[in-house]
Amino acid sequence: MDKVELSAPDGPLPALVARPSGTGPWPGVVVVHDVLGFGPDLEGNLAMLAEHGYLAVAPDLFSRGRARCMRAVMRALWFTGGKSDTDAVPVRDILAARDRLVSDPACTSRTAVVGFCMGGGFALLTAPRGFDAAAPFYPGLYGDYRSLLDGICPVVASYGRLDPSLVGAPAKLERALTEFGVAHDIKTYPGVTHGFANTFPGDRLLRVTGLGHNADATADAWRRIFAFFEKHLADRDNPSSP
Repeated sequence: MDKVELSAPDGPLPALVARPSGTGPWPGVVVVHDVLGFGPDLEGNLAMLAEHGYLAVAPDLFSRGRARCMRAVMRALWFTGGKSDTDAVPVRDILAARDRLVSDPACTSRTAVVGFCMGGGFALLTAPRGFDAAAPFYPGLYGDYRSLLDGICPVVASYGRLDPSLVGAPAKLERALTEFGVAHDIKTYPGVTHGFANTFPGDRLLRVTGLGHNADATADAWRRIFAFFEKHLADRDNPSSP
């Protein structure tokens, strides 16, 4: 795994890149971190994507000062009222990461965006902006889905049934994607809550309550994602691609 610096409209942006073994070319995946930022959890997901044959990059949205960046990031996510709001700094950073993938000779130019929690919301916001697939985990959006998601790519999304922060969100996303006629796979996992596919500090304590990370739901979500990516990220000029 390599540390790189991306060229972004709002200044240099550090990122992590994981490359599959071999010479490629491979489809690309932008991974958007959750509110905790970079950590072993994120690195593990990047490594897994590379092992499955995807060139993966994760931009550090908090790199320009964690407190200031976090306020800007969350403001951009919470106060989305229409298309103009999707031009916020975090969105530009994510698109810069995608552009880096597309410019890499080892990338097929087919790209997806994956995100967790906060990152899941941004995965949806950026999904209409040139990606070929999106895989948000427990994403929340605040605003009119039909306006924000107009032009969206195919989506495979995963939610937790016991998530108190996103009641009704899976159905809302399903309705919008159905109206758009966009291919999608939306699944809500019973018995799990927000963050089920992540590991956090204090996760062992959460598991005592039956919540926290859930290995079975996580494994099934990634199985669905890889099956979805195989269909929507296939390089039509390279039948051997994932």
